[in-house]
Amino acid sequence: MQIYLPIAEMSVNLFFLVGIGAAVGFLSGLFGVGGGFLLTPLLIFSGVPTSVAVASVTGQVVAASTSGALSHYRRGGIDMHLALYLVLSGIIGAFGGVATFDLLRDAGQLDLVIAVGFLVLLGFIGVLMLIESTRALLKRRSGIVVRERLPNQHNWIHGLPMRVRFKKSKLYISVLPVLIIGLFIGFVGSLLGIGGGFIMVPALVYLLRVPGNVVIGTSLLQVVAMMAATTILHAVQSQSVDIMLAFSLMVGGVAGAQFGASAGKQLRGEQLRGLLALLVLAVAIRFGLTLVLAPADAFSMVVSGTGAGS
Repeated sequence: MQIYLPIAEMSVNLFFLVGIGAAVGFLSGLFGVGGGFLLTPLLIFSGVPTSVAVASVTGQVVAASTSGALSHYRRGGIDMHLALYLVLSGIIGAFGGVATFDLLRDAGQLDLVIAVGFLVLLGFIGVLMLIESTRALLKRRSGIVVRERLPNQHNWIHGLPMRVRFKKSKLYISVLPVLIIGLFIGFVGSLLGIGGGFIMVPALVYLLRVPGNVVIGTSLLQVVAMMAATTILHAVQSQSVDIMLAFSLMVGGVAGAQFGASAGKQLRGEQLRGLLALLVLAVAIRFGLTLVLAPADAFSMVVSGTGAGS
């Protein structure tokens, strides 16, 4: 069943789009991430224009993250004070990301920057995650008990000026790293079409020592607010949001996430992190190949906008 995507200006099989959304939704539920870092590359590899893929996925990320954020809110798993700083700085970063997106598209460099951005970001994150999960697995097999740092243990980042007390997280830390993390996630998320949860959660845990009972919910709330603002900005400024594409992905993503969450209960934390690291590295390698391999069609022919008789 073919449907026409008006913004992408192409016809795509509906079941293919729903299937992609379901597959990424399953992985999102399995690993506890938004899935934008997988969905955007899959759409690009499937032939969807880069600008449309990046802008349309933002809406899907909002839909996929909202239910999770509401669930954590009902359980009291969100530090609203901390989330406020992350949301405000994230929205500011989103303005910069969308503005950069428009400049790169007008300059004809968007595809290249997106590919390099995914290669560097996913490659770096994937390597770190793989190293950490491998060490944890080896220590477990050797019978070594891994003691995680307690949330209230401080480091030099906490001693920076402009300290604020976050009662829910039981932290009294500088607000500067909080704002920087929010700005970075907002900028990168709006530019690459990713929620940034797979970056946000480790940053909050390892850098700021945010407790595990509030870190995921707080991260999800920031992702929902930041990506909602990004969707609106893309729709107004770049006009690249394809409603048909976003809706098809949402339908599949909601269904797939339920099965993924159930499957994730069967695996240990270090196993999940290891599998996610391999998946992230696979996407990074795929983008790397697009940069070094020659395209199948080196040249293309298009019909010019002027008629033959003009």
